[in-house]
Amino acid sequence: MKYVLVTGGVVSGLGKGVTASSIGVVLKACGLRITSIKIDPYLNTDAGTMSPFEHGEVFVLDDGGEVDLDLGNYERFLDIRLKRDNNITTGKIYQHVINKERKGDYLGKTVQVVPHITDAIQEWIERVAIIPVDGKEGPADVCVIELGGTIGDIESMPFIEALSQFSCRVGPGNFCLVHVSLVPVLNVVGEQKTKPTQHSVRGLRGLGLTPDILACRSTTALDENVKEKLSQFCHVPVSNIVNLYDVSNIWHIPLLLKEQKAHEALIKALNLQGVAREPMLLEWMERAKICDTLHETVTIAMVGKYTGLSDSYLSVLKALLHASVAHRRKLVVEWVPASDLEETTLKEAPEVHKAAWKLLKSADGVLVPGGFGDRGVEGKILAAKYARENKIPFLGICLGMQIAVIEYCRSILKLWDANSTEFNPNTTNPCVIFMPEGSKTHMGATMRLGSRRTYFEVMDCKSAKLYGNAAYVDERHRHRYEVNPEMVMELEKAGLAFVGKDDTGKRMEIIELPSHPYFVGVQFHPEFKSRPGKPSALFSGLIAASCGQLETLVHGQGHVNRVQTKVVANGVLPQKVYPNGNANKSRKLMVNGATFYANGNGVHV
Repeated sequence: MKYVLVTGGVVSGLGKGVTASSIGVVLKACGLRITSIKIDPYLNTDAGTMSPFEHGEVFVLDDGGEVDLDLGNYERFLDIRLKRDNNITTGKIYQHVINKERKGDYLGKTVQVVPHITDAIQEWIERVAIIPVDGKEGPADVCVIELGGTIGDIESMPFIEALSQFSCRVGPGNFCLVHVSLVPVLNVVGEQKTKPTQHSVRGLRGLGLTPDILACRSTTALDENVKEKLSQFCHVPVSNIVNLYDVSNIWHIPLLLKEQKAHEALIKALNLQGVAREPMLLEWMERAKICDTLHETVTIAMVGKYTGLSDSYLSVLKALLHASVAHRRKLVVEWVPASDLEETTLKEAPEVHKAAWKLLKSADGVLVPGGFGDRGVEGKILAAKYARENKIPFLGICLGMQIAVIEYCRSILKLWDANSTEFNPNTTNPCVIFMPEGSKTHMGATMRLGSRRTYFEVMDCKSAKLYGNAAYVDERHRHRYEVNPEMVMELEKAGLAFVGKDDTGKRMEIIELPSHPYFVGVQFHPEFKSRPGKPSALFSGLIAASCGQLETLVHGQGHVNRVQTKVVANGVLPQKVYPNGNANKSRKLMVNGATFYANGNGVHV
């Protein structure tokens, strides 16, 4: 087994996750099998109990693991399926060691950070690295490990020590360290400054780790003299200094690595000459070009609670992007804080209320994502009502589906106090209830989590057709409340179709309004399984409906899992190739970096 460790220096948020994912993409393109591990130094056992404002979205795996959002990057980029143990946290390691101590496994020894914690980290890495994640038999060839945080963080020290020992333990030719650092430009001086990276590398070497490759983040391409200076002071060959400057979309990052021959440095450090081939990244090149050459927009109103931090809905944004690119549309997301739509805001801040409704009404489609807590619930209900009454394409995910059911009960069944017991435990019309098997005393890992099967009750519905007329689908869940089964019959009589249910037939999974162009709610989270070349069926349906293409998608060619393209060698723009052979030349694109990233100055890695 070969190991690539990705660390970060200077500041957090440099894009270690995308860098690690892109390294995996390039190595996979070289014909190697890849797996990934993310190390998070926080004391939480997992990400499940953290607010999205703390650490971004909670990504859910097939086995029900609630993990860091970077594992979502790994899965999307590498098209693999990871397990909960692929996310290591300080909490997991200490819990593991303390459990062993309580059982007497250490034979009366004093349990210490070194060697017990550091040994446990190394054993965990070796155990998880050999678990196949690509559906094939046997272990992968390379395990890409990302160490969260920044070099110098106190909480990272046990992991740094463990990885320093680990690099010696596996030996030269089996371990490669990629250090991601920042090369800023001070406005006053106007030149690229290398000192932050020098200090970061010096600190890393002082902790027992020496970088083989430097991945330097910057706004523009590094000058050659800057690379030479970094090489001289950081003791890294110029050929091993990779510049990850700001690009129009993150699909360019693997291409940047290939262009700068990062794969050659990686293969040499891992002693894989003769095993790895030249990387083939045509599909990535096609997708990046297509994304950069679209201009006709589709606007989706995202009505949520955490709209102030886009990472809170990262997988939803990626799923929308995958679908919009497949339908040759430039995606524009309008962030609508749910609470701004409510009557309270109208009284307290009428201009804010007016602006929120203007955004909602200007959108081509409406999406209400998952969430917890009662803040903004009434605004989400109003958004669902607006989409239903005005025939605007709507997709409700998890809580978004429950919101749609509450709204239908109030508006159509005239049950004015209909609500979820999450928000009003004393409601006389509980249309959403706490699941019987849920725990009311413990929060962590007590929800209905992971991949569960949904069976279609009605095959002649939009959802089933979008999934290719499948009898069932396997999607990932994360919820502790569900639609009250005692109210289902009454709702169905009123026109709301429950087209998908679990294997018992009692748990509602998919709702639709047959009379609506596209009004779909799902209890699961389809965004977690969306991939760049294989967009989620339901997100594809939302984008298609918002573009007026749903009938073609559903009744014509059905849901396209993989967008086929061809690149003309002489530089002609890519063309979309449809199953019937027709081609549609791509149009010129204006990238809206502000939609997905921190600012509008370009997409940051």
